[in-house]
Amino acid sequence: MTKMRIAHLAGPTATIQNTPPLVTSNKARLKRGLPPMTAPDGSIAAFDALRAQRLAAPVKVYVEQFSAHPLEADAADLYGPPDGYVDADGRFHSIRQAETDKPVYEIELTPEDGLYPLPYMATQRNGAAWEEETTEPGGMVTRQGFFPDGSRSFEEIDRLSIGADGRVNLIRARADVDFYRVAPPGGFTKGLAAGQRKDTGEGAIEPERLGRDFFAYKPFHMAMAPPRPVLAKITNDVQAILSSGDYDGAIWTQGSPQVEETAYWFNLLIDTTRPIVCNAAQRPQGQISNDGPANIVDAVTYIESGIWADANGANRAATVVIQEQQFFAAREVMKVDARPGGYVATGGHGGILGQVSHAGAVALTYVPAYRHTATSEVNISRLPRSATAVRLGPAGLERIPVAIKGDDGRLLESAIPSVAIVKDGGYASEEFGGDPSAEADLTFLIEHKLRTGRLVGFVAEGLVPYGALTSELRQSILLKAVFSGVPVARVGRGSPEGFADPHPFFIPGSNLTSTKARMLLMACLMRFGSLPTAADPSNPTSAEIEALQAAVADYQRVFSTH
Repeated sequence: MTKMRIAHLAGPTATIQNTPPLVTSNKARLKRGLPPMTAPDGSIAAFDALRAQRLAAPVKVYVEQFSAHPLEADAADLYGPPDGYVDADGRFHSIRQAETDKPVYEIELTPEDGLYPLPYMATQRNGAAWEEETTEPGGMVTRQGFFPDGSRSFEEIDRLSIGADGRVNLIRARADVDFYRVAPPGGFTKGLAAGQRKDTGEGAIEPERLGRDFFAYKPFHMAMAPPRPVLAKITNDVQAILSSGDYDGAIWTQGSPQVEETAYWFNLLIDTTRPIVCNAAQRPQGQISNDGPANIVDAVTYIESGIWADANGANRAATVVIQEQQFFAAREVMKVDARPGGYVATGGHGGILGQVSHAGAVALTYVPAYRHTATSEVNISRLPRSATAVRLGPAGLERIPVAIKGDDGRLLESAIPSVAIVKDGGYASEEFGGDPSAEADLTFLIEHKLRTGRLVGFVAEGLVPYGALTSELRQSILLKAVFSGVPVARVGRGSPEGFADPHPFFIPGSNLTSTKARMLLMACLMRFGSLPTAADPSNPTSAEIEALQAAVADYQRVFSTH
């Protein structure tokens, strides 16, 4: 049987590729004369945390018979004999020497066996115990808790996670996985030699910087989320990997609050017929009740099942986020809490496409009606080489070209649009009347965006479900922005179940959340460019209104079908 080939794509701030701090064990503390960790009552802590580590040399251990389960001995008549016995002095004998001897199994452990859970024996350079990632609480000198690529997390899953049938090798028995550092959560600050790489790539890795080459959220006072330009690298890398023809599918891992946006971005931008599964975790790998390993194994099960394929073998289920055995459509998935079950489907009309059962059976109960990936009107293959943006210069509004793709067809960092979300609610108007100075913040934001020379837009989050703004003044300011070439999409606040009302100049954002509407507006800006401008945005002519409405219709077509 030919195994699948899967690409694992490491994304930023991924709790699913994170671990609890490596804390010095009591075995090490007592060995080195350091104060031990204690329980709340002041007694020495009974157990050490066991961390996955590699043996440096073979070692022989003796395991007490019937110690794997409290009822093993109850079925002792079903078991074969032990390998021998250990006497009161700890010596092994193949034949029992006394009634007090313990029956044991003799096991030779070797480095080739892989990782073993063992006490963590390391201390700091100054001899102090490690208590957290940093050398001192709140300090800037720190170790990293995130993995630099997916290879270690997948290895730990295969070595240490147990399936329902009591077996391990939950991934490698079914799939060959290549690991890519697309926008990873951990980095090699000292660089890494080519021969030491675990990921798929060529040459040595140069020294990497937090916030530029990798993106972690802990220590929390040093958290770094990726900025807007990183979307270009993510898009280019994922497109190239899936266009290679080498893989049956891809698994993207990212921080649980942001995975919903990237999943929808893949839905819009990546031109592929292969399945993309996104995973996150609410708890780091190794923490009690960590959910990440099960999510990743379910992603492998989903790709392996082929249930996502249509009659031609193309992906019919769009990009999915798999969490707690459920398949969420990328367009609808949203995190609502940092707990198992903390994801919901927005929009009120589906969004959960199926599930993996506890026995591993896969059920796909619905498929999305919206366009996605290979059929998306805004995927990277359909984006133009350049688009027109509007810039506010000394002489007023001017239209300028913005390059979208380079000669190699890759998306440019400078092409990623700058789209802001503005929220509106009850009692939003600052004062009675229509004095624009009362809403100077919104006016400043619009002018600031226009001065950047980028493709820019706004998502206005208003009343549910209509998307209407309660402040007439703020609406009029945004309307002036529209006639200045800035598209504005309107959505209902929160998680709307109804559809935003049509409007002659604003783009109704369907039943999308504001965060998803932002991603779609960014994609549309690269496809269609800025809206036509009026000579006087406060008083457009009939011809200017007609031109604007024709341009908004292009945006509206995509918002209604994606």
